[in-house]
Order: sequence, then C-alpha cells, then structure tokens
Amino acid sequence: MLKDKLPRIITEQIPGPKAKAIIERREDAIPTAIKCIYPVVIEKGEGAMVEDVDGNYFVDWVGGVGVLNIGYSHPEIVAVVKQQSEKYFHGMFNIVTHEGYVELAEKMNGIVPVRGDVKETFFANSGAEADENAVKIAKAFTKRPNIIVFSGAFHGRTMLTMSMTAKKAYAYGMGPFPDGIYRAQFPYLYRKPLGMKNEEAINYYVESIYKVFEECSPAEHVAAIVVEPLQGEGGFIPAPMEWVKAVRKICDDNGILLIADEVQSGFCRTGKMFSSDYWKEADAAPDIITTAKSIAAGLPLSAITARKEIMESVKDGTIGGTFCGNALSCAAALKVIEIMQRDHMDERACEMGRKVLDRFNQWKEDYEVVGDVRGLGAMIGIEFVKNKKTKEPNPKLVFDLVKETVQNGLIIENAGVYGNVIRFLAPLVITDQQLEAGLDIFENAIRKCM
Repeated sequence: MLKDKLPRIITEQIPGPKAKAIIERREDAIPTAIKCIYPVVIEKGEGAMVEDVDGNYFVDWVGGVGVLNIGYSHPEIVAVVKQQSEKYFHGMFNIVTHEGYVELAEKMNGIVPVRGDVKETFFANSGAEADENAVKIAKAFTKRPNIIVFSGAFHGRTMLTMSMTAKKAYAYGMGPFPDGIYRAQFPYLYRKPLGMKNEEAINYYVESIYKVFEECSPAEHVAAIVVEPLQGEGGFIPAPMEWVKAVRKICDDNGILLIADEVQSGFCRTGKMFSSDYWKEADAAPDIITTAKSIAAGLPLSAITARKEIMESVKDGTIGGTFCGNALSCAAALKVIEIMQRDHMDERACEMGRKVLDRFNQWKEDYEVVGDVRGLGAMIGIEFVKNKKTKEPNPKLVFDLVKETVQNGLIIENAGVYGNVIRFLAPLVITDQQLEAGLDIFENAIRKCM
C-alpha cells in the first residue's frame, strides 16, 4: 500500500512527462496568482505519502499546510463520508437541523479549552472565516471597535483577515483596509533586540502592547487581542508562556477578550489536542478559539468556540452561511476527533517532535547555515541564516532546498517573515522509516545547497 512506501523517483526529473503536461494546462487555465512552485501532480495520497501521475513517490512534510494531521485518505474517514453521502450531502443549517452539526458542536464544547464551564460552537468553512467571525463575536460582546494583532501574524485572505495578517505580500494592491486593527510585537526571541536576555525581551514585547494603547487605541476601545499560540506563516515561533500569561492579565485588567487562532496549531499538532491546552494548564486559557485545517481531514470546515455568554451576545443573522457545517465535513470531523483520541495522536506528535528536534539540533551544531530550531510537538521550524553571528536571513538557500528535496522525493515548505524557515508539518501517521528517509533527503540537500 502507498501509505507504507518510501520515497522513490522513477522519472529522469520532476515533473515527469504526464505531470509536465498537466502543469502546462494549469498555466493556461488558472491565474498565476494561485502560485505553486512544486512540480508535483498528485494521483493518490495515503498516510504521509503522495504518488504522482508518473508513479513517483513523495513523503509529504507539508500535509496541505497542516490540514492532514490524520493523513491522506484515512479509511475510517472515507467510510463515514461515504455513509453520509448516501443520505444527503447538504442541508443549510438555518433551514434544516442535521444531527452531525449538533453532535460535533457538543464534542467541540467538551474538548476546546476556552474559559467557562458552558460553551457553544458554530462552524464556518475556512480558517479566515473562523478568525473573522471570532472578531465579530468579540465586538458584539464587548461593544468595542478595535482589535490588536501581532508582527508575523497570518490570519487569512478576506478583507478583514488580510488586514490582520502582517505580511503585506498577501494583501498587495488590495487596500484601503478596514480601520481599527493595530499591531504589537510578537516575541520572536531568536531575533530579540541585541544584548537582551530572554526575560528582558519578554517584558519588551509585553510593553509593545501598552504602546498600542498609548499610540493607537485606548484599552477601553479594544475588543480583542488575537494571537497564534505558535505562529505559522510567521516562522513557527511558539509564544513563550510567560508572555502568554502577561497578555492574559492585560486582557483581564482591561475587559478585552483573548482570541487564540488555532487554525494551524490545533488537532494534536503540538502535542496536545490544542496548543491552548498548554495555556489552560498555566491558568491563561483564551476566551475564543478558532480551529480549521485538520479538523475534517481535508474537507472544508472551521469552528469558533467560546463560552455561552460571549456567543449569546451576537445578534441574529450576523453569523453563519450557506455551506457552514456541511454534513460531509461534520461526519469527517467527528471521526477525526475519535481517531485522534483513541490512537493518542497527541503522544505521537511528541514522539515525532523529539526525533525531528534531535536531528535538527544536530544540524545546528554541524552547519553554519542553521541558525535556530524551535517548536512544539510536531510543529517545528528550522531557520536558515548566512552565518550564525549576524543571523542574516538566507531565503535563497531555503528556496533551493525546496527545489532540491522534491527532486528526491520530499515535499517541504518555507515560512517566516524573511522566507528563511522550513516548517515541519508531516502527517502524524507518518512511519518512522518515512520520517528518517525524509530527514536524510533534507540533510543531503543542505549539504548540496549551502
């Protein structure tokens, strides 16, 4: 079976002839703004493996950018989606109630670590929709107009979430943008101000929130602070717990809601069902959590969860949508959660993470171009620099690594403010042999390209 295979390239180069022909058709039919630098045309996916149309096998460390924590084509997911499809595909939840939506909301209310004993959940289709809805809910509850986001943040590509996203390459030429979105500094400790110790740097980053209050919006006008527990596009940077606790206190002191964007970090990726479980253990649980990506094994679905009093502040008609909580997606998500809990995939993420960190940290010792290694569970970033002393970013090397590894059967992706980080997001069902094969391909590429 494909899910048990190792990387194998049988064509002279990637793309092979069949893939090349389809990519040429793509170029003619689809806007180039839907960018893809990978010369891979998928025929089949199982587990952590992809087979292309020419019969090449790739181990996938991207997993649809965090969508496939449970892997490609999990047979139990396929079975429940088939079963649901034979009943009905869709019934808009504002028109007919379907039990899958209700059951999934009940399940999410039981496992999502937001503050409050009584919780409510509703569903959307994408991470951007979830984040936008979370902001709407925060404004409805607090009756305040503004929000605070952070440097390095990525929250989506709708008009509001483009504004929330830090990297304006994702919003080029799309303004004017909504008002009331202000940005503080995220604690990127590897690139903290020169000479600062970590403890001093955390205080420095906390102070940047107070600067927003002073220079942009008084605290009493801020509805929410929105933060990724572990920044994705920003470079796989975990939020230090001392900083999280300080942000939680700022919110409590000023009547501000804390929103955790768990679109990429949720569903066992970081060694807990949600990264915010770490926050809850530190008595710093958020008020609203948004989730998406791996929630439904590849079917479009996202969720917004908060305590009941927050959710019930929203006026009728201001949230929801035609496809939100689609029946097929809800069926998949219920089975995803069941499998993750049954198979202890949070523990598997920690086990994978230890193996990857051991190897990455060895490379940090061995290679001048490896500047930093960081992450939680199996969400790990490795940052490449021109040299360790200056920490000058090395995006060209990362671009070359992406091109080189795919020719040898490994799919990897970049991240980071400077495009100089490789993100590890392999499906949690990857075998140890596949993981080792990917690490070997990656290290060989570093040696060749640096």
